[in-house]
Amino acid sequence: MFLYFRAKDPFSFLVLNTFLGYLPIEISFHLGKVTPRSGWLFWPIVVLWLLFYPNAPYLLTDLFHLSLLQPYALSGLLRVTPHLWIYFTYMMVSAVSCSFLGFWSLNYVSQTISTRVAKGNRWVRLTIVVLLTFLSSVGLYIGRFLRIHTVYLFINPEQFINPILSMWTPNMWIFVILMTFLQLFSYWILYLIMSNSAMPSSSN
Repeated sequence: MFLYFRAKDPFSFLVLNTFLGYLPIEISFHLGKVTPRSGWLFWPIVVLWLLFYPNAPYLLTDLFHLSLLQPYALSGLLRVTPHLWIYFTYMMVSAVSCSFLGFWSLNYVSQTISTRVAKGNRWVRLTIVVLLTFLSSVGLYIGRFLRIHTVYLFINPEQFINPILSMWTPNMWIFVILMTFLQLFSYWILYLIMSNSAMPSSSN
C-alpha cells in the first residue's frame, strides 16, 4: 500500500512486482506437514507456489532499474540527490523483504515436502531445495528476458510456448547457473541464521 501511493513512474512497476513477490509467501502458509491432508490438494498448492515463487527473488534483478535515476554525476561520483536515495530505499526494502521472506518459504516448503515423501530425510530435503532453486532461476530468466509474468501463463499460455522452447542458449544457462548459486548462497545465510536462533542458549 505504501508503494502504491509513493512509487511513481518509471518505478510504478514496484507495486505489481512486490505484490507478485508476496504471493508465494502467502501460498506457503497454506501448506503444512499434515495439512492439507489430501495429496490431491497438497501437490497442486505446491505447484502453484512454485509458479509464483520466482517472483520473490526476481525483485533482486529490479535493482538494475536504479540506472534510470542516473546515479553518477559528471565527476564519476555517486550523486547525493535525496530523490535518488529515496527510490533506492524503496527498491531495497521491496527486494530484501520479498526475497528473504521468499527464501524462508523455500525452506518451509522444502521441509514440508521432504516430511511427506521421505520423513524429513536431510539429503532429500537438500535435493528438493536445489531443484526448486534451479527451477526458480529458469523462471527468473523467463520473467526478466522473455518478459513473461506468472499471471500471463494463466491468461494466454499458448502465446509463450515458442519463446520458452527456443530460449535454451548458452547465455541462458550461464544466467541460470549464476542465479542458482546466488539464491542458494542467500538461502544458506538465512538457514544459518534460523538454525542459530533455534539453538537453546547455554546456561552457566
